[in-house]
Amino acid sequence: MNVSEGRRADVIERIALRIRATAGVRLLDVSSDPSHHRTVFTMAGTAEGLFDAVLSLTDAAVAAIDLRLHRGVHPRLGAVDVIPFIPIGDTPMETAVALARRVGQAIGERFGIPVFLYEEAATVPHRRALEAIRRGEFETLAERMRDPQWAPDFGPRAPHPTAGATVVGARPFLIAYNVNLATADVAVARWIAGRVRERDGGLPRVKALGLSLSDRLTQVSMNLTDYRVTGIRAAYDRVEREAAERGVRVLESELIGLAPAAALDAAIAKAVRLRDFSEERILERRIEAMVDGQA
Repeated sequence: MNVSEGRRADVIERIALRIRATAGVRLLDVSSDPSHHRTVFTMAGTAEGLFDAVLSLTDAAVAAIDLRLHRGVHPRLGAVDVIPFIPIGDTPMETAVALARRVGQAIGERFGIPVFLYEEAATVPHRRALEAIRRGEFETLAERMRDPQWAPDFGPRAPHPTAGATVVGARPFLIAYNVNLATADVAVARWIAGRVRERDGGLPRVKALGLSLSDRLTQVSMNLTDYRVTGIRAAYDRVEREAAERGVRVLESELIGLAPAAALDAAIAKAVRLRDFSEERILERRIEAMVDGQA
């Protein structure tokens, strides 16, 4: 789950505690970024456990986050911005879709938040892609929702005044992966993102944005929507090559959340200058540790 808070440690911990207190769920990872002003909570569990944890998390987030005051470099639509359900093991996608729709309906009814369904749970083709739903962000949401094509799947026909809207869906595993550049020129990062992303003729199954992190750094922020087609090493190599063409040096890369074992190991982490790599950043290892009671 992606929550629009990446700076207040007390709020992030309160939300994490809601997950830890829920039966049938294990909190696997918490990844916060103050520049993005965003935190990703990765959890695994039964359908009932996840249902309860998501609603408890939403309750805590809505109470603490006011999007009217929120500013970060990452696009966002809601206090609880995106909730993707990902089937693991032998769980079929249909189970994740059913859970997404059940959760979406509950959020709309309990919290008065409009909910849009995306990816495999989408009900209309033009709202399948997350970026299509989030275009214009929170600030244009009220105006967009006046269009009948943007009536939500659940909840009211207007944004929640402080929590905006929430996007809920089901999809395969996605790797959120960023490469940081030694330049303050965000135009360079945006140019590289345009060369890398599939939409503009770049790498297949890659979405990318160029973002400004500080007065010294920029970032190519990517979603690798199918790591079997374009993996971490291929994405890094392409960014590094395009950066070199503009005379810019790559500083490091970072993983948001976890990655499957098939997508990441120590050799790949070293080759792409991955920050803070350990075996615990691998999904299977993290789940094994949780099951064994080691974490």
